[in-house]
Amino acid sequence: MSSPAVNTSEKASLRSQIETLVNSPTLHGSESLCKLLRYLAEHALEHPGTPPKEYQLATEVFGRPPDFDPHLDSTIRVQAGRLRVKLTEYYGSLGASDRIVVELPKGSYALAFHHRPATPVPTVPPASPSKEFASLAFGSAAEPTGHRSARRPWMVAVAVLSLLLAAAITAIAIGARKNAPSSSAGVLLEPAPPAFRSFWKPFISGPEAPWMIFSNAIFVGRPETGMRYYKPGVDPPSPGLEDHYTGVGEVLAMHELDQVFSQLQHPIRAKRGSLFSLDDAKNNNLIFVGSPSENLTLLEIPGSQEFVFQRLTSGPRKGDLAIVNVHPQPDEGHEYLSTPSGQIQAEDYAVVALLRGMNPSQSVLILAGTTTIGTQAAVEYVCRQKSIEDLLLRLSLSDSGEVQPFEAVLHVKVVRGVPLETQLVALRSRTSKY
Repeated sequence: MSSPAVNTSEKASLRSQIETLVNSPTLHGSESLCKLLRYLAEHALEHPGTPPKEYQLATEVFGRPPDFDPHLDSTIRVQAGRLRVKLTEYYGSLGASDRIVVELPKGSYALAFHHRPATPVPTVPPASPSKEFASLAFGSAAEPTGHRSARRPWMVAVAVLSLLLAAAITAIAIGARKNAPSSSAGVLLEPAPPAFRSFWKPFISGPEAPWMIFSNAIFVGRPETGMRYYKPGVDPPSPGLEDHYTGVGEVLAMHELDQVFSQLQHPIRAKRGSLFSLDDAKNNNLIFVGSPSENLTLLEIPGSQEFVFQRLTSGPRKGDLAIVNVHPQPDEGHEYLSTPSGQIQAEDYAVVALLRGMNPSQSVLILAGTTTIGTQAAVEYVCRQKSIEDLLLRLSLSDSGEVQPFEAVLHVKVVRGVPLETQLVALRSRTSKY
């Protein structure tokens, strides 16, 4: 059953299934997702065939103000995506035998309900396995010897054919699983575009999953009293009131990368920057999410050389983090900075750099903005088909089709904390060994 009107008893069964989901370990602790699920369920039952609007969900479920603009705020789409993943996770494990399946189809906010067909019950009890086996192998003790001899050849033939059939079905199933693109949650995804496979080839060619190293900068202080970055050499080695934080841009960026690698049918691993080691750098392909000001481990390995993160030591923006253009070309800036602090952020800059690793056979990709919003934009840039295709047209490829090392600077237009437009403003190819 998908969305037509249902009677009272059926509604009760569907609402019961919703409560089973809400109280399951899969959704336990996710209050916002539970609230969204209940709302979508009631809307589907009371207004079948009429999906709720994104604005409606934002204002009625998540308490967004009346001026909410879905074009500027992706909260509802992100939450719907999370709920979609949780539903798939539940029905792939705890709810595998549930008679009612709840689904949130991709690209829609209309919740759907489906009944699983009942498993048919055999009308005749199966024979005892031991007797079946004895009859198959040796014939029945009650049968004359002549009958046993006559039946044995075709019974053996049936057994052999059954085994061959089972083996063939198993092989087909395994082949289908290998060939079908799927996410870690078991959801079938669209095949990755050729541009994705070309750009990400260094990270998906080997058997090992690359490490995604995300920033978790050390802060001093507490949110209620004020916080700032920990300053080595200024603050005590163990200030006591310090914590590790990861920006919202990095969190959304990791989700984007996970989706891309799911499409590419290749695993990816995540690790906090503070847990990163030189052994990781020597033996793995690495994707750094966040700038050296927050992802301090970037300072320990060879990094970008043409576009370098530095804090300015003079001028009106002294102390601010900038991307310094080491060899500026005509019509390029010497420094790229985000909107000054104290003002509503309207722009940011980010670096996208593909480098050789400490082990030349490994690759390193740096995706970093001067703020967390710029980092998000950098990751989205390499996770979108159009921008990847445009970038590949401007990059050098090896004879085997791999992207050669490069460094690029992106200009990011920001509206209400969301990166809306991203433009490539500087690009360098790196063919030297480093």
